[in-house]
Amino acid sequence: MTIAGPDDPIPGRPRRVVVAGTSGSGKTTVAARIGAALAIPHVELDALHHGAGWVPRAEFVADVERFAAGGAWVCEWQYGALRDLLASRAELLVWLDLPRRTVMRQVVVRTLRRRFRHEVLWNGNVEPPLRTILTDPEHVVRWAWTGHRRTAPRVLAAAARYPHLVVVRLGGRRAVRRWCAGPLRAAATTAAP
Repeated sequence: MTIAGPDDPIPGRPRRVVVAGTSGSGKTTVAARIGAALAIPHVELDALHHGAGWVPRAEFVADVERFAAGGAWVCEWQYGALRDLLASRAELLVWLDLPRRTVMRQVVVRTLRRRFRHEVLWNGNVEPPLRTILTDPEHVVRWAWTGHRRTAPRVLAAAARYPHLVVVRLGGRRAVRRWCAGPLRAAATTAAP
């Protein structure tokens, strides 16, 4: 198993991409950037998962299965029940392996911004009151803290299970910028298959 770094070239022009990382690591931002660079649709899994009132949508799994069967997409690699499906179909897995302190700073700032601005997220949802950080074990800030240690074993297991999958590890924000400006940009100029 080989894990590529931020300066290693990407073979060809990937058409199915997953972006792995802890909650708050920047998966959605990087996935959108990849989609724009490669001219492929970015599918935001949280938008498919969360219905009104934060209730999971009944159609979620079917929606993911439908787009994953397609020829071109990029999405976040999350939701345990779907990770294997997405990894088996993807050609490239971009792993945002940011330090815990960076992830926690990002997720806390994002949560506070969304809460104080009353930003509407998916299907009319807004961030819950800040006190839920202390009362809800699945609050995104707590989820990011506890989930950080689980990402690396998941990525390494997927890399071993799916040898066709090219894995790129990006260990910080500078590495993300270098990869986007270098290997991703170079892949974007490669003729689409």
